[in-house]
Amino acid sequence: MTLAFVGGTHRTVPLALRERLAFSAEQAAEALTRFRERFPGREGVLLSTCNRVEFYAACAEADGPPPPPDQLVSFLAECRGIDASLLTPVLAGDRDEAVVRHLFSVAAGLDSMVLGEPQIVAQVKQAWSLAQESRTSGPLTGEMFQAALRTAKRVATETAIGRERLSIPSVAVADFASGVFERFDDKRVLLIGAGKMAAETLRYLRVAGARDVLIVNRTAGRAGDLAARLGARAGRFENLSAELAAADLVVSTTGATAPVVSLELFAEVELRRAGRPLVVLDLAVPRDFDPRIGQRPGVWLYSVDDLAAACAANRKSRQRELPAALTIIDEETQRFMGDLHHRSTAPVIERLRAGWSETGDAELDRLFRRLPGLDDASRAEIRQSFDRYAAKLLHPPLASLRSESRAGSPHGLLDALKRLFDLKD
Repeated sequence: MTLAFVGGTHRTVPLALRERLAFSAEQAAEALTRFRERFPGREGVLLSTCNRVEFYAACAEADGPPPPPDQLVSFLAECRGIDASLLTPVLAGDRDEAVVRHLFSVAAGLDSMVLGEPQIVAQVKQAWSLAQESRTSGPLTGEMFQAALRTAKRVATETAIGRERLSIPSVAVADFASGVFERFDDKRVLLIGAGKMAAETLRYLRVAGARDVLIVNRTAGRAGDLAARLGARAGRFENLSAELAAADLVVSTTGATAPVVSLELFAEVELRRAGRPLVVLDLAVPRDFDPRIGQRPGVWLYSVDDLAAACAANRKSRQRELPAALTIIDEETQRFMGDLHHRSTAPVIERLRAGWSETGDAELDRLFRRLPGLDDASRAEIRQSFDRYAAKLLHPPLASLRSESRAGSPHGLLDALKRLFDLKD
């Protein structure tokens, strides 16, 4: 065994326990330092996000195996002050090829709560970077994490699994608002409400280029807090009519039980808009805008049901891409394991060739002493013949060893060659 893994996700670890198990960046660095001291010569990478905590360990065979999964569970429990008996039922462990396949799937977003979500790639990079800073990363984990990032890039570029947006705010901005406006940097955005949905939508708007954003909320303090946090301006809810008249895009996310903008109110606003187009993303349930407003000229009104239908269609599209993504995971896993096994055969091949060369040189020296009359050209021809003969004899076992390496199972043949030719480690 050269690779070991233990971890749990939102599917296996209850939220209350996941909160206790989660590592901040500082806590992760401390845990890696403790791992380096506890298991000298072993490699380790800790990946901790809101939905998963995973530990990857590795070690070259010559230095002994990495800590097995049960020891890694105890180690994580100790780091977070949790009874290991609570973690054992919810943390899964794997070894060798299964570890590689799992990491590649994680990096590609195939193991995420939202299939194909791109944020996990950055989190995988950060985990590997932290291991490098903590001096717990090494040749095996380094190559494995680099291969995982390459695999994630292949999945992202060769499939459409991460191209369809799945969250209501992302679909609202990227699919619906962008369908009307080509740009947002010259548009005035009005945000009605100051909750989580409003904050997330504002973040997507910022990425899309929106600069002039005004937030109004019945509780003025919440509007001010969100505006300060995300670089927007706070307005007064009492001025809603005037702000509606000035806006190009409205996002409404309140928790009101009745429409915030009635048809009558909008009729007054409409006169002051002078026919300018207006996009309204009504993300509230119940709806904040009277649905009849959507029938007015120049108004594009989308409800949360319109957006949810787009999300569902996007989700189905991602699912259709899953087989292609899994094929890439399998190809890259086999490639990595083939390379790993091939490297493990290199020392045996070197010792086998060195042993034959040493024996051949000794025999040639004995032969040349018995034939002192040979000139240099004859000696060189004889030596070359010996080398060709040795290479032909070694070719079948070495070819078989390379073939077994590519197939991923060279260990039986390696052991046989070591015994047959008395090769010492």
